[in-house]
Amino acid sequence: MSKFGFGSNGSDDDSEDDRRDDNHNDPFGFFFGGNMGRGHMGGNMGGGNMGDLFNHIGSMLSGFGADMNSPEGKGSVNYAVAERIARQHIAQAQKDKRPESTQSQAVAESVRLAELWLDEATPLPAGASSSVAFGPVQWLEETLPTWKRVITPLADKLGDAALTGMPEELQGQLGPMEGILKQINSMNFGTQLGATLGEMAKDVVHSTQWGVPLANGSTAAVSTAHLDSVASKLGCEKQEALIYLAAREAAHHRLFQHIPWLEERLILDVEEYAAGLTLDDSKMRDAMGEFNPESMGDPARMQEMMDKLQGQDLSPEVVSTNAHARERLETSLSLIEGWVDYVVGTALEGRIPNAAMIGAAWSSFRNNGSPAMDALTKAVGISFTAPKANEAADLWRRLEEAVGQDRRDKVWDHPDFLPVSSDLDNPAAFIGHVALDDKEMEDFNPISEIEKLEAEMKKRIEGEDKDDNQN
Repeated sequence: MSKFGFGSNGSDDDSEDDRRDDNHNDPFGFFFGGNMGRGHMGGNMGGGNMGDLFNHIGSMLSGFGADMNSPEGKGSVNYAVAERIARQHIAQAQKDKRPESTQSQAVAESVRLAELWLDEATPLPAGASSSVAFGPVQWLEETLPTWKRVITPLADKLGDAALTGMPEELQGQLGPMEGILKQINSMNFGTQLGATLGEMAKDVVHSTQWGVPLANGSTAAVSTAHLDSVASKLGCEKQEALIYLAAREAAHHRLFQHIPWLEERLILDVEEYAAGLTLDDSKMRDAMGEFNPESMGDPARMQEMMDKLQGQDLSPEVVSTNAHARERLETSLSLIEGWVDYVVGTALEGRIPNAAMIGAAWSSFRNNGSPAMDALTKAVGISFTAPKANEAADLWRRLEEAVGQDRRDKVWDHPDFLPVSSDLDNPAAFIGHVALDDKEMEDFNPISEIEKLEAEMKKRIEGEDKDDNQN
């Protein structure tokens, strides 16, 4: 994979309709033609015979053509569908234009300036080896591999839970339909993910915006397409907004390039959370309990039962038995974002007008979330948000005041050294512990300790010799 290369011109293939877009909020919608979770059964299947049901399913599947047979179409998420739908969302918003070279030059100059100022705010060296301006299509192309790694374990568990959650008697009636159901679920998840990524691509302003290095490599990437909007939200000029975004991007790269375990820790937290995923499908079970397996061969009875479900909210809720992994992920993201907030604020203070006001506006912008991230959270049950970023920024500030910049950033040397969630609510104990460790190290004299140890050993040996002589 390129280092956020933006060099290839991926095919947008905008000629096809935005297929099944109405289903992107419902992970069970495709089986019954859309919004199954809300009881909509996707039109009248007629009172004919059982073949109408299979014709109905077949018409849905045929709309996806090559996407079903693509290598990207295998597994719990049809990523061929996801990418296609995401590109369609971007194209429909007319935001698929690639940045001009002058915009990349502006980003490069802003990153270089920000790096100079960041050198005075953190001992961690620069981590970005290059910089570039990007657009929504480039963001999608460069981040999709990481999204696959993050989303796949979540989707695997949810797909299994959807099938195993059916009543046993209904599972026994599925037979060859089980494979079709899995394929439909895969396409539906792909559609849902594609719609979400398409919306995120239209709004993202820099590549590490959510505290996760979604794009491989060490290129600082900033979107210039949204500078007017970002400047308005931050209450500053466009040039100041660009410098602020460049500084945040560069600060993130300092962490991720020089703290080697950090990125993997975030992914492992997601995978651990996914391992405990299940669906609370009590509403679905209650509704399906009314299905009589003997009526599966009676199309009229099937239609009657489907009509009965119209308008009901049967959406299963995503829950995990490993909730601690979610808390750890949110804490890690809060520590990352809080560190970036504080370091960037320190670096820009006195160098761009109203730096503190811009930082506060960014915190408000981040805390308000986004519809796209909310949709992703609803789909997979996990949020890439930093709920305690402000508390973390205050902890990093107080820690620096207590022990200095160098010792502050040494906390990143190992995951066991980092604050936990409770430390963000009450940082005094954590800061005191770090300061006490430093004081003990200052008082520690290795030469003196060795001399004491040798003296004790000599004394013990002399005592043993004396006992031997007495015997």
